[in-house]
Amino acid sequence: MLQAFPALAGRRVLVVGGSSGIGLAVARSAAAGGARMTIAARDPGRLAEAVAGIGGGATGEVLDMTDAARVEAFLAAAAPFDHIVVTAAALRSGPIRDLPLAAAQATFASKFWGPYLVARFARFNDDGSLTLVSGAAGRRPRAGRGPVAAACAAIEALTKVLAAELAPVRVNCVSPGLTDTAMLRAAGAGVSVPPGLPVKRIGTPEEVAFQILSCAANPYMTGAIVDIDGGMSLV
Repeated sequence: MLQAFPALAGRRVLVVGGSSGIGLAVARSAAAGGARMTIAARDPGRLAEAVAGIGGGATGEVLDMTDAARVEAFLAAAAPFDHIVVTAAALRSGPIRDLPLAAAQATFASKFWGPYLVARFARFNDDGSLTLVSGAAGRRPRAGRGPVAAACAAIEALTKVLAAELAPVRVNCVSPGLTDTAMLRAAGAGVSVPPGLPVKRIGTPEEVAFQILSCAANPYMTGAIVDIDGGMSLV
């Protein structure tokens, strides 16, 4: 399911984390609506493959968003964007007493400080927007998910601060539930449906991307946290 957003036609859109998963789905949908796409990611090989697949003049930037100097330099050199979406994250989970401290710190750095740095240095055109991604763990924390849950909750708080500080740039956050991505499969969570989930299936990257681009395209939306979790909050 690929949803095009004609309202993004001709707009400059940056997706940080756009080489795979939800970010790639966002980039593809925005490009299908005529957006001028830039995607940023850490892995040069996956980045090049994603740019080639998107086509339409899309460009790529190798970027580690936890590197403050590199993020600042990239965003200072680039022309202002109309819309920026940050989906990138490298997450590790485990019980607090078992998970290596370095892994816990890297998870929080990726999920929270990366988007923070993008927000700090980004430049926007008039009527611009920034859309961040948290996750269901932020409001439904579980054992073994400490750093992920804390970072997701922090991103949602940051969203509201940024919506106030960056106005008239609009800032929103989408909170996905289980989504069928390579990251989910690599984590060993599989694609099994949680008991009692109302929609009775796992979400797709394209479904989450639809909501992310809806936030970007809606000029009256800012400071919002939007759940797209198949009803997980009801279980």
